[in-house]
Amino acid sequence: MTSATFDFAPLLPAGLPAPAAKWTGLAKYSFVGGNNDPDQVPVEGLIEAVNAVLRREGKTLATYGLASGPQGYRPLREFLTGKLKHDAGIDCAADDILIVSGSLQALDLVNATLLARGDTVIIERDTYQGALNRLTRLGVSAVGIPLDQDGMRMDALAETLSDLTRRGIIPKYIYTIPTVQNPTGTIMPKARRTELLKLSQQYGVPIFEDDCYADLIWDGKRPPALYAMSTTGGVIHIGSFSKSIAPALRVGYIVAPWAMLSRILAMKTDAGSGALEQMVLAEYCAPHFASHVPKLTRGLRAKLDTLMEALNEQFGTSAEFEDPKGGIFLWVKLPDHVDTLKLYQAALAAGVAINPGPEWSTDKAYAGNRLRLCFASPSREQIREGVAVLAEVCRKEFGVPARIANVEARAHI
Repeated sequence: MTSATFDFAPLLPAGLPAPAAKWTGLAKYSFVGGNNDPDQVPVEGLIEAVNAVLRREGKTLATYGLASGPQGYRPLREFLTGKLKHDAGIDCAADDILIVSGSLQALDLVNATLLARGDTVIIERDTYQGALNRLTRLGVSAVGIPLDQDGMRMDALAETLSDLTRRGIIPKYIYTIPTVQNPTGTIMPKARRTELLKLSQQYGVPIFEDDCYADLIWDGKRPPALYAMSTTGGVIHIGSFSKSIAPALRVGYIVAPWAMLSRILAMKTDAGSGALEQMVLAEYCAPHFASHVPKLTRGLRAKLDTLMEALNEQFGTSAEFEDPKGGIFLWVKLPDHVDTLKLYQAALAAGVAINPGPEWSTDKAYAGNRLRLCFASPSREQIREGVAVLAEVCRKEFGVPARIANVEARAHI
């Protein structure tokens, strides 16, 4: 005798996301997600940090927040005050920082504090898929602003703000990734940041600054953060250790004026982000972060060079891209008739995972022939092999690249 399986479907509220697919493992050639270089994870240093901090402070794990309070492990917040001052020009105290479970939780907390269904936000036209998906699920209208080689275009932003004002719409925030933009890899110059802050103040719209890729700049030089340049306190700043140390640690942070941070903190109802990760990061980063990051970026830059060389060899002029100024992504444009959503499916069947452009843009038609490739996780050999397989799939599905162009490209290398 068998009993029927209980049906939960009638109990589910409207508006839930589609069911998650079961995990089947990474593709043989994986160019997706924000995964980093496994060979660059500082394993030995983290092992030493775990041993040292647990022996010294392990008993504090018996207390929620490690007796540092709900904003996170205080030594980690104190490390961040020095790092942010040195790297981004942000002058803040440990009590201006909230430790969160990766920058994704930072996005959720800021959105939960500021947004309601039917609201409008301004966002870069091509941007982080996670930010776009969250806005869609919340029923929030995302107005995309075009980018150029220096990031979000201020002429387009000014026009959009003026148009929204005429229509009686006040956006809740302007979301931007100004330092190593995802997916384009651009860095907004200081002069343009000044323009952005002026427009923010003129229209009374705060800025939501996502800085989670800012450590990965090839030359190590960056303009000051928008948060540092603001004189009105109208910027919320978020960052992460996912790209600089390891994604699976799930540690990020929010910097904001206390009037705002206190409201965000009230929304964080998880009794604190993972404590051991915070302890280990504080112990490791204080002596090692400044030397670890340049080594990491040198390795990433070498992988990027391999990817660009492979694309030139396999696709010739059929693949267009700009050399990003840092990060772990390359934003690639293919000929107009190539549909990267279809290419994604065909490539995956052949063992190559890519991010199709429409998933990373507010303008699905504009991004229809674009794709994002993460070059950090695969080895340089896997990059070469994976691009060759991708080119063969693209040739079979769309006639691109033509074999003659492929031969010509090799002749010029």
